[in-house]
Amino acid sequence: MTIEEFFASRSFSAEVDAAALLAEFDRQMEDGLAGRPSSLQMIPSYLDASRAVPAETPVAVLDAGGTNLRVAVVWFDKSGKARIEDFEKHRMPGTDGRVLGADEFFGVFADLLAPISRRADTVGFCFSYPTEILPDLDGRLIRWSKQIEAPEIVGRKVGSGVADALERKTGRRLAVKVLNDTAATLLAGKAAGMSRRHSSYVGFILGTGTNTAYIERNSRIGKAPALPAGGSTIVNVESGGFDGAPRSDFDRAAVARMRQADTGLFEKMISGAYVGEVGCEVLRAAAAEGFFTPAAAEALKNLPGLATIDLDDFVANPFIGKGALAAVPMEDSDRRAVMALCEPVFLRAARFTAANIAAAVLRSGEGRDPLHPVCVTIDGSTYYKTRTGMFRSRVEEGLRDILGARDVSFETISVDEAPIVGSAIAGLVA
Repeated sequence: MTIEEFFASRSFSAEVDAAALLAEFDRQMEDGLAGRPSSLQMIPSYLDASRAVPAETPVAVLDAGGTNLRVAVVWFDKSGKARIEDFEKHRMPGTDGRVLGADEFFGVFADLLAPISRRADTVGFCFSYPTEILPDLDGRLIRWSKQIEAPEIVGRKVGSGVADALERKTGRRLAVKVLNDTAATLLAGKAAGMSRRHSSYVGFILGTGTNTAYIERNSRIGKAPALPAGGSTIVNVESGGFDGAPRSDFDRAAVARMRQADTGLFEKMISGAYVGEVGCEVLRAAAAEGFFTPAAAEALKNLPGLATIDLDDFVANPFIGKGALAAVPMEDSDRRAVMALCEPVFLRAARFTAANIAAAVLRSGEGRDPLHPVCVTIDGSTYYKTRTGMFRSRVEEGLRDILGARDVSFETISVDEAPIVGSAIAGLVA
């Protein structure tokens, strides 16, 4: 059996029908905006990206990501540059395998905010999980992703939860403004790229998980009648939940072993917490089909799991085994087989990523004038650090192929500490 035959027998292909994927993204985005059933939740942020940011006004920031919880005080100088102070990084509560109750969960945030609570009146709270943003910029958690274990928080208002816990601890109540990390990334890109006069903005994150945000006209958001007519708002796509991409037997097997197996299907094909597990399923199945020497095959069939970073490092340099692969006895033929079998997993992820970003750019309806391209701000370690298959270059190549063929101009940028900077902006302008 060849590798091509092996992949075909498991419904896996590194090639992507971009036109079909874009059409399905657009259909589901339209349904989500209208409030019809869709795997894309299309959550309005109630944030107007056009508002000016006040200078020299401090704001506290919480950044609750997939792995880390970060806290800081931020202010902007008269030139618009963000100044980040009192920065600390901690583990995100609920990621250590323990199930947390609501009081313990919110208490962690209060403990971190207490030392800086008198430096600001507002908290910009970047909450990177599927959350319904309310018109007052509080947020109600829809469901957990990224393997967080705190079930009592589902359905609760997270901004009020943090404010209440902080008030109980310090006697001082701060206004907590909740936004998603992609909305924060978009805002950070707008602040950083204003001199270019972009026609619109997209925020995209590919790290532990993945998500996308873009600016939509209020008139097209049928499920949010409270939005003012004639304006626009940032929409959190929740693209990690997209169910319209073709899935392979490897994807199904990997997902079946995970907590929260019925959510985040697209995320589980492209993001840092999961790509290694898809690769693990490829290697297990290939070992059973005779692609490896006997000793390597026996070890690979029993792989307990595989971190994305370890698989990426191995394919980039197969003489430095890390993690689970370090214990696999390999000859050169085995190393070649791992490279040939696993590089397509990363190539597919890059092509899916390009289609995801392009769908948001196209949905914005902008970029028709090359003088004013759409600014795509990209954040996340998986995007910038993945080496296999020249991942980042493949994504940008895919964007040029998709958007260039449609005469849509775009520019990709990165902003240091984008979620923190964007959350500060939200806390100041909301």
